[in-house]
Amino acid sequence: MDRIHLTREAYQKIKEEIDFLKTTKRKQLSKEIGEAREKGDISENAEYDAAKEAQALNEKKIHELEQQLGRAEILDESRIPKDIVSIGSKVKLRDLESGDEENYSLVSEMEANYAEGKISITSPIGKGLLGFKKNDTVEIKIPAGTLKYKVLEISR
Repeated sequence: MDRIHLTREAYQKIKEEIDFLKTTKRKQLSKEIGEAREKGDISENAEYDAAKEAQALNEKKIHELEQQLGRAEILDESRIPKDIVSIGSKVKLRDLESGDEENYSLVSEMEANYAEGKISITSPIGKGLLGFKKNDTVEIKIPAGTLKYKVLEISR
């Protein structure tokens, strides 16, 4: 299986989610199942069925997250070049068409969240930025055309 590169922060966040799902969420779902069971015949009890399904989904989510952590490799930021765009980089770009400035953090697919400015290194823009340096001009082909950026800053 492929390794998943995560920041220390993302790794910790996943561990906390697993802990929440195993403790708080499991107890809540168990209580809901018990309450639904007390209402009588479980063969025709929609609340019971819904609670059991929620419990199964919770266990599936726990399993998936544990699998991801098992494949995770925490990024050693001291070994990542600070002057080249790579996973873990924060980049400030100028769109050469509009003049707008954009800020992105390049992260793994698991951490990607466009609303937070976190783009995956496997996305067209993320992939297109990898390996460039400050003041480089980057052309990235996307389905809608070509984006042209100037790399203004690179940081961690």
